[in-house]
Amino acid sequence: METRELAKGYEPHEVEKRWYAEWLQKGYFHADAAGDATRKPYSIVIPPPNVTGALHMGHALNNTLQDVLCRWKRMTGHNVLWMPGTDHAGIATQNVVERQLAAEGKDRHELGREAFIERVWQWKGESGGQIIGQLKRLGASCDWERERFTMDAGLSKAVRTVFVKLYQDGLIYRDNRLINWCPRCHTALSDIEVEHEEKKGHLWHIRYPVVGQPGRFVTVATTRPETMLGDTAVAVHPEDERYADLHGARVLLPLVNREIPVVADEYVDREFGTGVVKITPAHDFNDFEVGLRHGLDKINVMDESGVITAAGHQYEGMDRFAARTKIVEDLEAAGLLDKIDDHGLSVGGCYRCKTVVEPYLSLQWYVKVGPLAEQALAAVKDGRTRILPKQWENTYYDWMENIRDWCISRQIWWGHRIPAWFCDHCGKVTVAIEDPRQCSHCGSDELRQETDVLDTWFSSALWPFSTMGWPDQTAELKTFYPTACLVTGFDILFFWVARMMMMGLHFMGEVPFRDVYIHALVRDAQGQKMSKSKGNVIDPLTVIDQYGTDAFRFTLAAFAAQGRDIKLAEERISGYRNFCNKVWNAARFTLMNLEGFDPSRIDCSQLQLAETDEWILHRLNETARETNRALDEYRFNEAAMTLYQFTWSEFCDWYLELSKQDLHGDDQQRRQTTQYVLWAVLENLLRLLHPFMPFITEEIWQTLPKGDRCAVRGSGGDWPPSIMLAPYPTPREDWQFADDAARMEQVMAVISAIRTIRGEMEVPPSKEIGVTLSCGSEVALALVTKFESKIKGLARVGQLTCGLQLPKPEDAAIQVVGEIQVYVPLKGLVDVAEEEKRLLKEIAKLAKEIELFSKKLENPSFVDRAPADIVEKERAKLAEVTAKQAVLEESLEKIRKLL
Repeated sequence: METRELAKGYEPHEVEKRWYAEWLQKGYFHADAAGDATRKPYSIVIPPPNVTGALHMGHALNNTLQDVLCRWKRMTGHNVLWMPGTDHAGIATQNVVERQLAAEGKDRHELGREAFIERVWQWKGESGGQIIGQLKRLGASCDWERERFTMDAGLSKAVRTVFVKLYQDGLIYRDNRLINWCPRCHTALSDIEVEHEEKKGHLWHIRYPVVGQPGRFVTVATTRPETMLGDTAVAVHPEDERYADLHGARVLLPLVNREIPVVADEYVDREFGTGVVKITPAHDFNDFEVGLRHGLDKINVMDESGVITAAGHQYEGMDRFAARTKIVEDLEAAGLLDKIDDHGLSVGGCYRCKTVVEPYLSLQWYVKVGPLAEQALAAVKDGRTRILPKQWENTYYDWMENIRDWCISRQIWWGHRIPAWFCDHCGKVTVAIEDPRQCSHCGSDELRQETDVLDTWFSSALWPFSTMGWPDQTAELKTFYPTACLVTGFDILFFWVARMMMMGLHFMGEVPFRDVYIHALVRDAQGQKMSKSKGNVIDPLTVIDQYGTDAFRFTLAAFAAQGRDIKLAEERISGYRNFCNKVWNAARFTLMNLEGFDPSRIDCSQLQLAETDEWILHRLNETARETNRALDEYRFNEAAMTLYQFTWSEFCDWYLELSKQDLHGDDQQRRQTTQYVLWAVLENLLRLLHPFMPFITEEIWQTLPKGDRCAVRGSGGDWPPSIMLAPYPTPREDWQFADDAARMEQVMAVISAIRTIRGEMEVPPSKEIGVTLSCGSEVALALVTKFESKIKGLARVGQLTCGLQLPKPEDAAIQVVGEIQVYVPLKGLVDVAEEEKRLLKEIAKLAKEIELFSKKLENPSFVDRAPADIVEKERAKLAEVTAKQAVLEESLEKIRKLL
């Protein structure tokens, strides 16, 4: 592409659109499946977003961090595969299409299964996967030519193969057990598909008469009175002396009048309530386990819609909540309701339709995960897979050591249909990869396929190897499995990460990834979780439209500290938009001063570098070293802030200013050397920034003069066609100038000290001042003398006096820099009397503010009742004005010495 001049201001949207199209068209994101001996493979699989989804802050953070890693690794010479794709999202997608049908006055049962599935595929083709386009706007450098979908033919083959093999290994079985059930969607749900919400509820205390002991009752407390219809026991703790005589006794179940046993079980908490609990194995997960231990009946009193069945006796046909109201009325009328307490509840709802979920006894398919979990647990403990931050390892261990068998069946139509066929002739089950024509047991053709589909997480668990073509032995698997890293949120560490570990080890004999990096949540500025109901959601696409992709990405990376949630406010993104402008303006300054400069003609070994040049090149080296180290350790925020500090404070604020005298002076050799250093530092800086800010860096990089082997090392001497293909900077031995850099830092500290005094005394920037530098050694004197012109120019000094052990001038402000004393005589610089009046006025104003904030924070009614974030804001304001007052009082003291 031709070299172009940079526009006066950076306008991101046209740049982003143009460069992303260029990268795609040139195939720069595409990995080499055949492998390349000169390039080490590096692979990441994207956590597949739901095909129904739209980009939210969690996606934006997750994919930004992945893209930073992938772009960095490409530039460090790796053969990078970032595998993209989307998840079919069973219930979520089915609900989207069902709502469409409802708007047309239809339902899926009218269409029938096959026609409904066709309708879903049609929706997917027309509207599904919009999030892929949004990820591209984010700059995601996925290998889009390899994009996968969990319901595509290849992944469907992998799913069937895994199901059949697990079944043949005795690890898949069918059983009547308790699961989460949505009465509206009519399907089992995984724990992650149940959203819990704190609500106000009640605790009903019910008397159960003791059989054979007239007048004696045991009182149990329940939050769901309607489930008592299915009670098959009450339980007490075996060591609770209050009920020792009731072991083996029976009580009468109120309203139903069925005798049920009293069992002793350590599950009972003696300290809670009366120490007696009702046991309903068919409607409570803990009760189900108690029921197994004691051989209790499981009485299911509800149907799949949450309506009471005949097992509920006189309440048959009533909705579960209507039955609750009626049961409470009947208990009260019978004198069996002891009391009702207010009680907070964590109520589980279906993540799609929000219907209250019911623990429900149902015949489902399960994976026996114990043997699989043992391998997955060992792989983390022996270091084959690292979980970062390390604190999440204990969570992983806890889950895996207490794992329950996995319910993998769902009673919906959209998804991978379970490859099992029931024989109506012999009653046995045939499980097969290909649709069977006859029963594998009796040879009958009277077969009907299981109507259930597999849990979405089943296909997702195979993602690292199914996306690479398994069960076929592909070049992708050989080159890129196991993957290098998985970037994901903590909320699916168990539901997805652990299951990928189990499946990868079982079917591939190797962990699916070497590292698992767990990122934190993106919250609002007050630290609250973003939600539509709170109105505090920041839309990534709106932010990208307003500030540009690079500013947004850099913000996310800059705040992505390990183990700490991100508090995001639009002002922060706006601040990093200013950073983009700073980079842009630094590039414009550099390019405007490169007239007649050709880097290909420069002999690097012959350059006569000044201390200023050596300092910036040394700091560039250190920045490259620190950035690479931080990225290698997944410390994204440290890498971003290292680059921010170098760019803004050292390159822009210092070196660009230091270079002006040399660029505009008469010494042509000095000018050419400065041009080279400016060009080399900017070029390296753009490459360092590229993984974080891909668009602006490519745009600027393309305008730079080309062809120098000294700066773009590792490119074979040819200038790469894209910054993406250029090597990532690493420290260069010929740019190591630790001693010279330290001396330059001392000179800069002297300039900063003079500027500090100017600022404290509010000397106008245009006014030149006199400065005396008293040096403690000949070395220090030689240093400040050498840089006298730089000090005078950058600190606006008219007269500079340098010497050994010079006396302090009368009425001078002082700063100390190592063995150099910086004196600035103040007489004549400021109107002392007027400055005293101004400072006293400011201090009095601040004193009133301090009194106001202090009174508010000393008021218990405010501190106890106001939201925590408001109180914290007030404390921060008090600290700010108190600090400001201290600075002004110090300045007042200095001024008064001049009176």
